[in-house]
Amino acid sequence: MNHDATLNINRRVYDRMADAGNPLCRPASEAELANPLAVVDQAGWLGGSIRGKRVLCLAAGGGRQSSLYAAAGAVVTVVDLSGAMLELDRRVAAERGYKMRLLQTSMEDLSGLPTSEFDIVIHPVSTCYVPSVAPVFAEVARVICPGGLYISQHKQPTSLQSNYQRGAGGYSVTHSYYRDTPVPPPATPSVSSQRLRETGAVEYLHRWEDLVGLMCRSGFVIEDLIEPLHAKPDAALNTFADRANFIPPYVRIKARRIGTDQQESSGRKLIL
Repeated sequence: MNHDATLNINRRVYDRMADAGNPLCRPASEAELANPLAVVDQAGWLGGSIRGKRVLCLAAGGGRQSSLYAAAGAVVTVVDLSGAMLELDRRVAAERGYKMRLLQTSMEDLSGLPTSEFDIVIHPVSTCYVPSVAPVFAEVARVICPGGLYISQHKQPTSLQSNYQRGAGGYSVTHSYYRDTPVPPPATPSVSSQRLRETGAVEYLHRWEDLVGLMCRSGFVIEDLIEPLHAKPDAALNTFADRANFIPPYVRIKARRIGTDQQESSGRKLIL
């Protein structure tokens, strides 16, 4: 499957999700908008205030992310592959009186954005939809200013390797770690798989050396890393929370853009 075909498939998947009112495409609530940083920055990585900061919500259409950051006082730009998802951002902005810039493009092609344009790039789970994260990280490094903050979340490789039906020993690994082809869809859809895999989407596994190593080699220093907790010891078998007891589904990374001079003098920091 060529890359353009993959993009078209994934764009149509999210167009349908937006039209169907999928939970990922629902705007923030009044309570969330009243205290937006409590929603988007539970780890405290943003420093307490982002008022006036130039924020790029990358591959983050759907009306939720943009409205939360706008409510926190940021100057918001949204990039997404799906026009239907961006339409939700446009509607929320019009209803709330938020000013934001919307751009429909792939996360690998940010040529429509100036160099060093952003103080913060927020990137929810989406790198699984491209075959390589290298061009994504290169584009983020270009559009973010020196010292800028890049916060991204990704599907953990083991989660994409493993099945969704619990056996006697837990959830088994069924797919190769070293693969350059899409990860097959779940053989038998389940509550867990429907939460973890977008139906019909083409998804790729990215190894840790890609997610962390390529980010560093693109000009970032990793400052922190967390695995959002979704596990519940008493969860029913084969549910999302039960599987998370064995396999953390996501990783969230805080990285800082460094300039050329800093990179040359801090080379050891780039090797994790």
